[in-house]
Amino acid sequence: MTTAELLEDTTQESVADLVRSAQMGDHSAMEALYTRFQNHILSIAYKRMGNWDEAQELSQDVFIQAFRRIDQLQTPEAFGGWLRQIVHRMAINRLTRRPKPNSVDQEVLEATASYDDEPIEAVLSTERSVHVRSGLERLGELDRQTLVAFYLDGQSLIQMSQAFDAPVGTIKRRLHVARKRLAKECEELLSV
Repeated sequence: MTTAELLEDTTQESVADLVRSAQMGDHSAMEALYTRFQNHILSIAYKRMGNWDEAQELSQDVFIQAFRRIDQLQTPEAFGGWLRQIVHRMAINRLTRRPKPNSVDQEVLEATASYDDEPIEAVLSTERSVHVRSGLERLGELDRQTLVAFYLDGQSLIQMSQAFDAPVGTIKRRLHVARKRLAKECEELLSV
């Protein structure tokens, strides 16, 4: 028998002895088994999970599970392989139960993104709002009510159709005409 085989055999015997002691409730034997196998189990967990934090959590759960059921292990010499089976099984369970990452369409992301405006942009935005409100005041009553209902009150075409007692097609035409009139009023205000 070579020295390596002798050392391996001795290690196996000591693992088997530790397992037998742990099966009888010896906490120091459990601690020794944990110390001996923790890096190996953590390595397997990391390879399976791909995330260091999840691997550490899984590794701890594997040892908790193993020590709860250590009395079920019939061959103490097989502790290392038994532990590897537990980590593989628990990793698969976690990976299959892990929520799938949500993907967001680029257009949706851009539409909902918030950008910090430069101070000049805030001033220009406020100025545009003043011009639009002034333009609205210069419009006729029906044009102003139509634009306010749709853009400021957020009413749908159907809601506006009911409120104005007019068909949806008529509401669409009124919106189109009112937008053109508002654009013209705003242009006149800017040229003054």
